[in-house]
Amino acid sequence: MNKKVEDTFFESFKGTYIRVLITAYDEDILKQAAYDSTATPGAVIGRIEGGVERFVNKDKTPDNRIGAIVQYWFESDDIEKFEIELSYRIRQDILVKPFTSVFNLTPNPKGFIDMMKHVGNCGDGYQWRKKFKDKELITVPIAVPDFNIESKLGYSEGIMGANFWYMCNEKKTVTEAGKIAIESINEIEGVIAPFGICSAASKVETKYPWIGPTTNHLYCPSLKEKLIDESKVPDNIKYIPEIVINGINEKVIKKAVKIAIESIIDIDDVVKISAGNFNGTLGNYNFKLCDILNNH
Repeated sequence: MNKKVEDTFFESFKGTYIRVLITAYDEDILKQAAYDSTATPGAVIGRIEGGVERFVNKDKTPDNRIGAIVQYWFESDDIEKFEIELSYRIRQDILVKPFTSVFNLTPNPKGFIDMMKHVGNCGDGYQWRKKFKDKELITVPIAVPDFNIESKLGYSEGIMGANFWYMCNEKKTVTEAGKIAIESINEIEGVIAPFGICSAASKVETKYPWIGPTTNHLYCPSLKEKLIDESKVPDNIKYIPEIVINGINEKVIKKAVKIAIESIIDIDDVVKISAGNFNGTLGNYNFKLCDILNNH
């Protein structure tokens, strides 16, 4: 085992996800729709968390237009709440982009959400259902005609919150190594990195419960001198960025963590690889970094 990797683990928990394909004529419009609709990770505060899995060519989409595979996650099993939160993202970030469509892409769904109530009704009663190949779509008439969405989007259960930290001393390593890790993760089907390069590890306990998770003070380099007896920041470490991964199953989670760590482990300024956990008390799953790197 590489000496840079700490013998520790990360905690993950069950989440509900919806995986869709967004298509568009224009590449810039497609990217805006994909990134805008997944831009704010908010599962820890009762909102949706999302990310772009990858972009696909015209020959991989049902309407022969360029596409983006994206995932939307919800920590709770409250499907009605998930439906409402997802509708905000679709209505405000995708429907309003010219010539976009949304198709279901959830593998082996546990159930389906009918999109008429919170999305289709944007047509104010003038919307209609139609057949397209082997799919049923809802067409919402809008000023730049028209928005199409598959009438039912499937949801299933996956794993949220997988993570690792890469500790370093140079500011450029935070972004350069992080970009390499994210690019590696994007090669794996079924996973997303909802926070991208995350600069704010959080903790369970907080002095301000009404705002949700607060800073993990023990791992803040700027607090090391103030918390001499408590700080867990290793000597000479200036930055502790985190990569968070959500995935549709355990297999792809482990694969993504492994390939991401291996992609940056030999960078000189990546001094140490660790992970965030709460002594095993938070998540449904505990994954040891060393086991993942050795066995998968």
